[in-house]
Amino acid sequence: MKLIFIYGPAASGKLTVARALSELTGLAVFHNHLVVDALLEKLPFGDPEFVRLREAMWMAAFETAAKAGTSLIFTLAPEPTVEPGFPERVSALIGAEGGEVKFVKLTLSDAEQERRIGDDSRREYRKLTSLDMLKRLRPAFRISEAAMPPADLAIDTGEMAPDTAARRIAAALGLSAASAAT
Repeated sequence: MKLIFIYGPAASGKLTVARALSELTGLAVFHNHLVVDALLEKLPFGDPEFVRLREAMWMAAFETAAKAGTSLIFTLAPEPTVEPGFPERVSALIGAEGGEVKFVKLTLSDAEQERRIGDDSRREYRKLTSLDMLKRLRPAFRISEAAMPPADLAIDTGEMAPDTAARRIAAALGLSAASAAT
């Protein structure tokens, strides 16, 4: 089982690249906002119970997939409400089931991030769309991102189209259409 853990700043194209990689490989996408949006129905973002439940739900999904030997693509924007050590806990859980986590870091310039932040596609999952808020939160986001484990692969999505990025990820990590069965 492989968990392809795609992370990067807001508007770096994590979900878009993950969907392109899924189309290429057949691997399912577990977009972090599936859990975030469900919890936002009852809890405010960042509330301690929100943070606890979000991680518990993410981890339950990873454990279920790992025990079934089902590879997944996960997306995450590192930010201060994600508890320190989360990626390491994910790696330990997956490793305990004989799987492996591959970290893919997406990057882009501040100018490109600011251009993308208000895109309509970002509203579907209640993503950050305010340029002012992005600018206020950017320093904290950068600290959270710096705490991530070293990436197995880094891609500048400001310089590379999503389909090209997906092909590069698949090639670098040895993924193919057959990956969906493993």
